[in-house]
Amino acid sequence: MDLLTNIGLGLSVAALPQNLLFCFIGVLLGTLIGVLPGIGAVATMAMLLPITFHLPPATSLIMLAGIYYGAQYGGSTTAILVNLPGEANSVATTLDGYAMAQRGRAGAALAIAAIASFVAGTVATLLICVFGPAMAALALKFGPVEYFSLMVLGLVCSMVLANGSLFKAVVMMVVGIFAGLAGTDASSPMPRLTFGVMEMTDGIDFVAVAVGLFGLTEIMINLEGKPRKVEAVPLRDLFPTKEELKQSTGPIARGTILGSLLGVLPGGGALLASFGAYALEKKISKTPERFGKGAIEGVAAPEAANNAGAQTSFIPLLTLGVPSNAIMAVMAGAMTIQGVVPGPQVMVEHATLFWGMIASMWIGNVMLVVLNLPLVGLWVKLLQMPYRLLFPAIVFFCAIGIYSINSRALDVYLAVGIGVVGYLMVKLGFEATPLVLGFILGPMLEENFKRGMLLAGGDAMTFLERPISAGLLVAAALMLAAMLLPSVKRTREVALREDTSPTPTPP
Repeated sequence: MDLLTNIGLGLSVAALPQNLLFCFIGVLLGTLIGVLPGIGAVATMAMLLPITFHLPPATSLIMLAGIYYGAQYGGSTTAILVNLPGEANSVATTLDGYAMAQRGRAGAALAIAAIASFVAGTVATLLICVFGPAMAALALKFGPVEYFSLMVLGLVCSMVLANGSLFKAVVMMVVGIFAGLAGTDASSPMPRLTFGVMEMTDGIDFVAVAVGLFGLTEIMINLEGKPRKVEAVPLRDLFPTKEELKQSTGPIARGTILGSLLGVLPGGGALLASFGAYALEKKISKTPERFGKGAIEGVAAPEAANNAGAQTSFIPLLTLGVPSNAIMAVMAGAMTIQGVVPGPQVMVEHATLFWGMIASMWIGNVMLVVLNLPLVGLWVKLLQMPYRLLFPAIVFFCAIGIYSINSRALDVYLAVGIGVVGYLMVKLGFEATPLVLGFILGPMLEENFKRGMLLAGGDAMTFLERPISAGLLVAAALMLAAMLLPSVKRTREVALREDTSPTPTPP
């Protein structure tokens, strides 16, 4: 009964005219940036953070959340039409989606992607409603010691689940931690890692890191490619056959379950879920040779998985206060701006905000289904726009967004420098996610370690004597140990090679 009461409270908040308007703006912007590769959800949300100063907390978070899961929808459009994922989570969709488009079934692929996304988003939203309060109750038992161990586990997960070399993931995580610690030491007035630059005493702004690492890097990569021809998709072709719907039912269900489970993992759980769902369908299929040649299951499963993962990634942020990926880190920043501390107290102290945001996810998914299919023609026309005309505007608004937060020119320079470094990282095979999570969790890791040691009188054994903390550290150690086993290491390398090999060249 409490669940129904809470859902009713959430719907009453989400259905307010102002919240409906900004939910619509969020999902529309999310779809747009998902369709147009070059800036991404992280950078867009980071750029819009200044706007949230002037909005109520629930309204601002509803809009930002809409951008996030809206981008998952938009990413599938480019993945199917031009063999280019607008979002990383849509890479798996390119494998069969584009093949269907070449066979004249682009409309059916887009329709199945929209249906799978809606079903998965709805189920994942219900899971948040059911399991969110239980996780929040558990989190209330967490102290500094448990939070330290939880963040250690999160960082280990980000390394283990990262694509590519485990060594490179470790390097990125360490770099991110040191970058996050730059500025003035919280326990003393001494600056650290500032390299003699006075402006650096306030630390490196996360927005500069996000825009540089994701936005500007993506722009430079996209400028290397050649334009692609995008064919129009008539509205009458946006209807899958009965056989295609039947073939998609099982993959949607399995993708939803897998995505919901893996979406809570730190380090890109939604990305892992989309590839995992694709691999699962290929393994259990009686005709695996169809995959890669236009199998509808290869569209339905990853789209369901990445959208379910996108929704459930809110669970650790809202219940534990720990962001599971870079986008959730931006959400955490937006909540902090509004004076809301992410964690288990949100459900108690800001119940209308929590449940209103959850309810808006379902409303937003309905809006996306209604929006996406009729607007396919518009998205095609936008994709036909030369990128050389688009990127100057993106760079301009990125610079405005960065400068407006702290009014520091240094942040703009840092973003440009980080963008160049990010470009080199891509070329050398380094992944950004461990760096970003290290940047976010590093200061929190240090703070909770200091507090835990202070409460324990300097006894480091407290991290192993407390049951929850010990369990989290053991889990982290087992994951690292497993990754060092030769058989597991080989299996991981083969799997990642299979997942990343089909990634298309950006236009």
